[in-house]
Amino acid sequence: MHSLGMGFTVSDGVKAEVVRAPEMEILFNGEPIDFPTVRTALTALAAEQVRVELHTSLSLASGFGLSGASTIAALYAVNEMFDLGETDLDLAMRAHVAEVENLTGLGDVCGQFHGGCLAKLKEGDPLKASVLPVPEQIIHFRYFGPIKTSEVIGDPNQRQLINQAADAALGGLSRLLERKEEDLNAYIELARIFAEDSGLLADGRVRETIDDIEASGGSASMIMLGNAVFSTQPFAGSRKTELSRRKAGLTNDCRPQKSSTLPITPSARSDHCRGRRGGHLKARIACPRSRRSI
Repeated sequence: MHSLGMGFTVSDGVKAEVVRAPEMEILFNGEPIDFPTVRTALTALAAEQVRVELHTSLSLASGFGLSGASTIAALYAVNEMFDLGETDLDLAMRAHVAEVENLTGLGDVCGQFHGGCLAKLKEGDPLKASVLPVPEQIIHFRYFGPIKTSEVIGDPNQRQLINQAADAALGGLSRLLERKEEDLNAYIELARIFAEDSGLLADGRVRETIDDIEASGGSASMIMLGNAVFSTQPFAGSRKTELSRRKAGLTNDCRPQKSSTLPITPSARSDHCRGRRGGHLKARIACPRSRRSI
């Protein structure tokens, strides 16, 4: 099972720091948290118990894919610390499966695994996508409130609305891909139509902000899935991040010092290791579609 559509990775993300512990413990910005997606993935990966400290400047349930980002970062760190020998692809698939099982996401990990701006138009491999020729650039966003992903993708009526709206959106995305469109605003305009037609654009603050940006000549849409807005131009109350091609990996204190063609080839092990992952800002213009691909 995975989603179809378009999304891009941003430079703000999650760092996961892991240390050995008597029992598994997960902290989010210093506070204990019940994080089933991270716990599910780590329990399946290794028998050793760890404390995971997740650090990010972004908010949960805001559409940045932090469940996937936190999970893949933690998996990278634990895999390195215990020298488990899992490949990047293995770890990404574990993170995706944990997201699906816990109803926290259907497509974030694919973008986080590759980095950059991606489109997924065909059902099948949940980690395979086409690269869009959109350059790295500043993105402006504002967060108003959370949306629980599980309540959306777990609702049959909402899924039906999303799938109906996605048929047209995927056609538009395919045409943009065929003409090798580089202007992010073209994708944002398509995302705006999808947000409206799918019924997901329901928060009055989000709608008003998008309308104001469009009235000033800009393009904006809703971040999926969160009551949040993003645009290529600044707007009232917005923060800055950056569309980035950076992908999942280890921070320098865990990275091998010897040169290697592999980004995380294990060398020295440590009881203290960090993984990092950029957030995945979804200008999602498509739908969750069921597929037995995992």
